[in-house]
This record gives sequence, C-alpha cells and structure tokens, in this order.
Amino acid sequence: MTGRRPDRPTGRVPAGRSRGRPVVEEGHWYEKSRWLCVISFGSDCYPSDVHLCHGECKTFAGVTYALPRKSFQGGMQTVVDFLVAHPEEVVSVFLEDHVGAQQLGTALGRVRGLDQVLFRPDTWNVRQRGRPRMTGLVASGKRLLIFSDEGDREHLGVMHDKAWTVSNHWSLGDLGDDVSCVTRWADVPLDRREPGFRGLFTMSHHRNVPTVINAALDNGAKLRDRIDRTCRPVAGGRDPNFVAVDFHRLSDGSGHTPASIVAGLNARD
Repeated sequence: MTGRRPDRPTGRVPAGRSRGRPVVEEGHWYEKSRWLCVISFGSDCYPSDVHLCHGECKTFAGVTYALPRKSFQGGMQTVVDFLVAHPEEVVSVFLEDHVGAQQLGTALGRVRGLDQVLFRPDTWNVRQRGRPRMTGLVASGKRLLIFSDEGDREHLGVMHDKAWTVSNHWSLGDLGDDVSCVTRWADVPLDRREPGFRGLFTMSHHRNVPTVINAALDNGAKLRDRIDRTCRPVAGGRDPNFVAVDFHRLSDGSGHTPASIVAGLNARD
C-alpha cells in the first residue's frame, strides 16, 4: 500500500494477501484515506453459498478459513461500501476462483451498489482506447476491478486475468530462494504485447506458506533487487503494476519496505 498519484496509470500497490481470511477481518487492508489497496483471496463454493477460503472451507478453521466463515457476497459488500465512503479510492480484487459462473453471478447480484462502482475494461474498449488513468476512473466513479483465473465470467464484469494481465509464478519456494521471474502461464510471456495494448503486470513475491519471520526477510532489499534485476528485464523493461507480498508492514531492516519500494516505482511513471 502506498500513496498514489492521481494522474498515474491504473494501479500499482503492494497487496497484503488474505490467504483465506475474510476481507472484512483483514485488519490492515486499508490504511488512511490516501492509500490504495488490492485484496487477493480464494473462493470455494459450498452447497448454500460462495465463501472466502484458501482450499477447503469446512475442516481446518483458522488455517484455510477464518471464523466466522465469511461469504463472498459479504466480503464484496465490504469493498463496495468502502468505495462509496471513499470516492477517490480504487480497489482491484483478484479471485482464485473455484465456483461456477452462475453461482458467482448469483453472489455478485446480491451485492448492493456493485454496478455503480464496477469498471469493465471490455465495455470501455480498453484494448483499442487504452487504459484510463486514475483520474479517469475516479471521475467516472467506476473504481472496482475484478479479475478471476476462470475465463467464463466476463459477462459478469469479472475479467479473465490471463487475458488482461501478465503474471509471474506466485511462489518464492519453500526456502524463499527462487527469485527467478518466470511467467505464471506458459503461453503468456511477461513481455507480451498486443497492438495498442499491454496487460497489467502482477508481480507476486511470497512463499508457499506465509510466516512473519520469512516475510520480514523477503520484503526489503530482496524485493527491490528482484524487481530491478530480474522482473523488469524479463517483462520488457517495465515495472510491475501490482506487487503482492505477505505482511506488508514487515521488512528486513535494510531501510527498504514494500511501501517505499512501491513509492519508488510510482515515481518512475
């Protein structure tokens, strides 16, 4: 999370992954009115609803989901209510999506005010017109972007991440020593270009299992150096639009933090 310049291109913030914790209970998902945040969570479906989980929603309370178990509808209502209360903020939601399009659409249909804030790059003809800048999103009121790793729900306004973004493989490995920056999708290189369009670059920088100690080791100079020396070159010389880390407040004592690193990225625009 970092202060944003209102005239810069759409989105660059570090995202504190909720790792199965309900959005409403992610205590520092939003800090101060001038900060911007991306919330990343997984969703699994169970008979009566869509819930926010990381893998399994029934057996491992406190590990794969938090108590009380949070519905996707409730989490998204929190996001929409936040945007209504803070008209200059922009939120992007990335879904690890394990539900059917119809079930997801039913849950989204119950979120009050969603249509008023949802930005749809497809209907805005972004591929031909280019992406709006932050000032354009704020002026339009369309300040919520939703992406999914499933491709059959764009009619809901939930964009297929593979079609609209590029992304590196999400893990630093169990030991945190894999600082390569390889594409998440073999057929979508990080330097992919289309005529007049480049997908947003989502960079993940975290381990398989989040811990406070490892996040502190990973979130300082290691993050800065990985962006500069590895990810920027393989992404065609550009910086990430989104940087996902665990425990964004923690760092290694080097003087570099996720917030300061992202502030430096923003200053390059």
